[in-house]
This record gives sequence, structure tokens and C-alpha cells, in this order.
Amino acid sequence: MKLGYTEFDLSQVQTYPLSSRASKVTLADVARPHAAGSGVTGWLSRLPDVLAGRDIRAVVDAIAGARRTGRPVVWGLGAHVLKVGLSPVLVDLMQRGFVSALALNGAGLIHDFELAVGGATSEDVDGTLGAGRFGMATETGRDLNAAIAEGVARGEGIGQAVGAYLCDRQVPHLAHSLVGMSHRLGIPVTVHVALGTDIIHMHPSASGAALGDGSLRDFRYLASVVSHLAGGVYLNCGSAVVLPEVFLKAVAVVRNAGHSLDGLTTVNIDFLRQYRPQTNVVTRPTAGTGRGYSLTGHHELLIPLLAAVLVERDEAERVG
Repeated sequence: MKLGYTEFDLSQVQTYPLSSRASKVTLADVARPHAAGSGVTGWLSRLPDVLAGRDIRAVVDAIAGARRTGRPVVWGLGAHVLKVGLSPVLVDLMQRGFVSALALNGAGLIHDFELAVGGATSEDVDGTLGAGRFGMATETGRDLNAAIAEGVARGEGIGQAVGAYLCDRQVPHLAHSLVGMSHRLGIPVTVHVALGTDIIHMHPSASGAALGDGSLRDFRYLASVVSHLAGGVYLNCGSAVVLPEVFLKAVAVVRNAGHSLDGLTTVNIDFLRQYRPQTNVVTRPTAGTGRGYSLTGHHELLIPLLAAVLVERDEAERVG
């Protein structure tokens, strides 16, 4: 069939009244200008009831609701969350009851340890790699490997072992340590290691047996935590691979053992939406039984905002 340049006749197109159409956004959903003095709760209430504006309100409600009803709120934290200085914000949430358990990857543990012991972390990789000095701080390798080995020999997981080490030695900056403060507050903290990914694995004091035994024990501890997550909340913040994979396996094993996760809310917070967090945290664990949310943005902005809303709501409820 040979075609030519012929304009389509639009005179027969059929229309309908705008008022008869279903619309996704109405004036009831749009944002309202900020009211001076209304604080972050006022800011939250004035967001549009659309997409991320709706989602962040749902996440706040889920976390506050879980705390109010005695359900767990579990935080999985990648290293970047600690590197950008959010430990004090999270310690405050721990003290207020908004953290029931913590899961870290190996790099997160290292940054936490360095902040607790030396008050500084996050070396300049570009400036040290070429000279062969990257990852070779004496105390980090020697002392953290020793803490892990000694604790695992006592039958502890890595999180328990390092938490006890930091508290027993009363390190200078314990108040800024998630692992140390978790130990002091009686909050379970687990560490999930991929061998060969962390700087302490480059040191001769690293024990594969201790790292493997301790991390596997921590997986089983985390699975026990996950078994109580019906009606609770799990947040994955800044881990693109390790923690989403570990969380999915924990979900699989507790469901295999007959535990319900009905009403579970999952949240991923990161500045990119990536496959494993979206699939293994947000989508699969909640399919048909709960809700999953992705909040996309920088940790150093989103987590303090989320914490501020929770703190203001908490204080208002105390006064009320």
C-alpha cells in the first residue's frame, strides 16, 4: 500500500465534559504555602497530597504508629549515612524509642568505630590509594579486628562484640556511636559483612573465621528481629546491595518458619532508586500484605527532616 501526505480529519473526534472525567489531582490535593512558625509538622501538613508528598506522610504515620502500638522500627544503614554526619540524629531517635534494632554493613561499622574512637572518619581515597596507604590506619585495623575476634569467641555477633568493646573502654566519642549507644541502650545491632569489601580485611589481624561466624550469627539475630515485624517498619537507608539482599533472605526464612509479616511497611531512602533496594525492600516483602515506599533524595536532608517531624510529633503527644 502506497501512502501519501494526507492530513487526518479531526472533525469527527468526540469529546466529553471535563467534569465527567476522573482526575488524579484536585484542589484538595495541592500544596499550601508555608505558615511562619508552624515548624516541620506544619511544613509536612502543607505538602501536596501527591506522590512523594503523600508517601512521606505515610512513612511518618507508619513509624509513629509502630512506636505507639509497640511494633518494631528497624533501620538498615549503609556507610554513607554515617559518613554524612547523621549519627547524632539517629542516636536521638534511639533514645526516643524510634529505633528497635539496627543493621549495618561492614563499611558502616568501620565509620562508626572511627567516629567513636578518633572523632573522624572517611579518608581521602584518591589521595591515599596511589601511595599505598589507603585503609591502613593502625587502630582501625588492629583494634576493630581484635574486638570482633574477641567477641565472636565469646559467642557474640559482630554488632554485640564491637558495642561491648566501645562501652567497656569508654571511648572518647561514645555518644556519637550508633553501635556503642545501641549496646548501652539495649538495642540489638547486627553487622552484615561481605568478605574482602572492607578496609579491615586488608590487615593481617583480620580473621575470616571470626568475620564469617560473627556475621552469620548476626544474620540469625536479624532474622529473629524480622520475625516480629508484622505491623512494624523496616527502613533501608543507603545500602544498595548487601542489606537489601540480607533483608530479603531474612524475610524468606521467617516466612518459611510460619511467621506472618502482615501489615509490614518498608521504606527505602537514597538519592537514587536502584534495583535491589526497590525490589528486595520496597516491592517483594510487602506484596499483598503491606506497603512499600521509596523516598528519593540526599540522606543528609531526608533523614533529619523525617527525624524532626517524628520528634515534634512525639513532643506534642507528650504535652497533649
